[in-house]
Amino acid sequence: QVQLVESGGGLVQAGGSLRLSCLASGRTFSTYAGAWFRQAPGKEREFVASISGSGISTGYADSVKGRFTISRDNAKNTVYLQMNSLKPEDTAVYYCTARSGGYYVTSRWQYDYWGQGTQVTVSS
Repeated sequence: QVQLVESGGGLVQAGGSLRLSCLASGRTFSTYAGAWFRQAPGKEREFVASISGSGISTGYADSVKGRFTISRDNAKNTVYLQMNSLKPEDTAVYYCTARSGGYYVTSRWQYDYWGQGTQVTVSS
């Protein structure tokens, strides 16, 4: 029903910045909360950030708070993740996801639609 496509991943040096984009399908995009998760090799997929359908409310994992910013442009059906002051431990596959309802959910099991993921690698 909803398709999500991530872009913007790549290789950056520690301290650098990167912006990820998630293009979504759907006629009622603004009714869906959006979120970013990430998964490093051998680790569980973890919550990074989420945003309400309106874009007014956001939430962040403690590990990225103050460095990452999630935003959205409903006119473009796009959710963004601006990543600054990147660290090697940020290296992971980043996934865009969405759900109908509250943005405050941090469990992967409660999100319904997922993109294919985009690789982010931060070198030291």
